[in-house]
Amino acid sequence: MNEVKLSRPLTILGIETSCDETAASVVVRHPDGRGEIVADVVLSQLDEHSAYGGVVPEIAARAHVEALDTLIEEALTRSGKGLKDMDAIAATSGPGLIGGLIVGLMTGKAIAYASGKPLYAVNHLEGHALTARLTDGVEFPYLMLLVSGGHTQLVLVKGVGDYERWGTTIDDALGEAFDKTAKLLGLPYPGGPAVEKAAKSGDSKRFAFPRPLVGEARLDFSFSGLKTAVRMAAEEIAPVSEQDIADICASFQHAVARTLKERIGRGLKRFREEFPGVAEPALVVAGGVAANTVLREILTSLCAENRFRFIAPPHRLCTDNAAMIAWAGLERMAAGFDADGLDVAPRSRWPLDQNAAVALGSGKRGAKA
Repeated sequence: MNEVKLSRPLTILGIETSCDETAASVVVRHPDGRGEIVADVVLSQLDEHSAYGGVVPEIAARAHVEALDTLIEEALTRSGKGLKDMDAIAATSGPGLIGGLIVGLMTGKAIAYASGKPLYAVNHLEGHALTARLTDGVEFPYLMLLVSGGHTQLVLVKGVGDYERWGTTIDDALGEAFDKTAKLLGLPYPGGPAVEKAAKSGDSKRFAFPRPLVGEARLDFSFSGLKTAVRMAAEEIAPVSEQDIADICASFQHAVARTLKERIGRGLKRFREEFPGVAEPALVVAGGVAANTVLREILTSLCAENRFRFIAPPHRLCTDNAAMIAWAGLERMAAGFDADGLDVAPRSRWPLDQNAAVALGSGKRGAKA
């Protein structure tokens, strides 16, 4: 696609309901390519799902129905704009929990039809992939590490709508491994922040947990065996004390960090080999797990060693949000993509790389994204 030269700013209303955050946002793309978030509203359903230790799809969908109209109205009010001022509507169409996707996409269709605005049905993963262009203006091509409850992927981002999956989880996503480790140890949901907090007072060298696939040439990930090793360690020393839990969490987090460093290190070297002309290559990290301080530190260090720019958007734009959906819609408009018809259907699975072999982590949505 050839980028369309804009003579004026474009403004989009974005809607996100793919999992357990209901979100609406108004974003502007200026003629020079800069993005501006003028309103961003997110309502978390954490309290509704915490008692179940994970997201319950039926509860999530019902909560979206109850909250979405109010959030859209609030986003428009905060932006100081009305529907007449929108150039298009963007709504997440997949991947995700089908009930939630239906709520958001149908709402987007209704607004687009009633206002006479074009509709862009956005891939949630594309929203993550392009966020760094909104926040940091990164140029194509670049590498993206997506780490969340539903996905662990290393993706080459060559352009809008042009993605090549270099690696993916062959079993559990990293966020899922954090959540299951937390649940096993009796820690609260969501597991990522709980494990990170417990690990701060733990001994990361007490347990020598495995580092799956380390040393293999392929760039895939595996966390199922690591999760099993955690369970076996906990059972062996049961009943576990508070210090035992801290030590297990610290050792688990350390194993994850070292695994990511080795896996991603191979990816950075491959990028250098395939794109020797890129003067300032970048690794973009997205997804809820990207908020983990230890993982950020080790990836920052890895990028410095390999002379890569490390880009991690602000936490609120790493987790599910509508600003990234609006921005992806704007990117598609600017790249010359046609709008979607009102007959577009939600998709629970929607891999970024349509040519990649089917794999668990290529478009599957788990407990969180």
